[in-house]
Amino acid sequence: MENQTAHRNEAETEQVPERRYYARPKVCQFCVDRQLIIDYKKVDLLSRLITEEGKIRPRRHTGTCARHQRALANAIKRARHIALLPYTGKYWEASRY
Repeated sequence: MENQTAHRNEAETEQVPERRYYARPKVCQFCVDRQLIIDYKKVDLLSRLITEEGKIRPRRHTGTCARHQRALANAIKRARHIALLPYTGKYWEASRY
């Protein structure tokens, strides 16, 4: 009995699912390129850092450091307040009509 259960456990541990993607190294693009400045008027830069629903992408998705993530959040909120960026995403706009 013990040999059978040990054999099953070994077979289960050998079957590791393959990764569907390769995780690229998380490097803050603002730390690497000092010329790149976070500004609420740069809508093209800020729109890449929000989701389709209009939410701010987390650090684990964008790879930004904590200091620049806080600055990004403030810039996105300012751009939303001035109506440069939408509070809701494209999904809301399409389903509203």
